Amino acid sequence: MGLISWIIIGALAGWLANKIIGKGERKGCFTNIIVGIVGAFIGGFVLSLFGKEYSVDGLNIESILIATLGAVILLWLSQKFFKK
Repeated sequence: MGLISWIIIGALAGWLANKIIGKGERKGCFTNIIVGIVGAFIGGFVLSLFGKEYSVDGLNIESILIATLGAVILLWLSQKFFKK
């Protein structure tokens, strides 16, 4: 998967996760991309614990859902550990 695909998936997943778990906070585009890319790795790891290998392997719905799941987990954990 190319760099542009990672950026697009990261941006979409980060934005969706922010809409799902965010409390009206606006995050920048760069932050959404980073959260989405890290979320892709987290989502793939968490889903692999259930026995099947899931991966973010292209610009498709499955990859976006996996990355969004991981990004939601990442944002939830960051809210728990870094409360204001």
